[in-house]
Amino acid sequence: MKKYILLTFLITSLSFAQKTTVYCIGDSTMANKKDPDKNPEHGWAQVLQSFFKDEIVIVNKAVNGRSTKSFIAEKRWDSIYNKLKKGDYVLIEFGHNDEKIEDPSRYTNPHTAYRYNLIRFVKESREKGAIPILLTSIARRNFNDKGVLVPTHGEYPLETRLVAQEYKVPFIDLEYHTESLEQSYGPEKSKLLHLHFKAGENAYYDKDKADDTHLSLKGATEIAQIFITQLKKLEDSYLEKLKKGIR
Repeated sequence: MKKYILLTFLITSLSFAQKTTVYCIGDSTMANKKDPDKNPEHGWAQVLQSFFKDEIVIVNKAVNGRSTKSFIAEKRWDSIYNKLKKGDYVLIEFGHNDEKIEDPSRYTNPHTAYRYNLIRFVKESREKGAIPILLTSIARRNFNDKGVLVPTHGEYPLETRLVAQEYKVPFIDLEYHTESLEQSYGPEKSKLLHLHFKAGENAYYDKDKADDTHLSLKGATEIAQIFITQLKKLEDSYLEKLKKGIR
């Protein structure tokens, strides 16, 4: 009986040890949404687990409305840092709310505070033996009257690229790839990637909805697929375990 219990314990422990945790930190474009069966809005990390086998565990800690500054100030990063262990991964995607220049609790200068907050996430992840992956912000659906997709993120994506290059961090340029996604759908069909509804068209909204930043389930799934596709292309030995966990 004791041998059976010991064997069961060893098998359970081995199974648990094989699991790899992927922490996602960022804003509403990434975050889990309430009432997922009814709510048309989804963050792209909300659907990410379905792309991985069971040994990869997605822990989505992205939160609506957060910038690098407010995520740190609210001790959200500390709560993750304290749990990080060797072999974990940290997906880092901020920018949308760092741009909020009218809000001192969230705004960061892209070349100073934003940059150094990203560096902090990278360095402290590595202190714990975790592997950070930097991501630029996803593009907004922002077509002009000529059908040209106009960028909205200013210098923030540039700083993310520079930090990734300087600190040799695995990097996926989601801004670039989601720009391509928006353009492939075009000014009208790209509404399907976001939240465009007439009043009464969807039970979740009692008024007209025209949101070009946040994502529908379709948009979230498309971007999660972009992440997976680009992850497979990254040549970094630290990512092999994560890549092997893709379905």
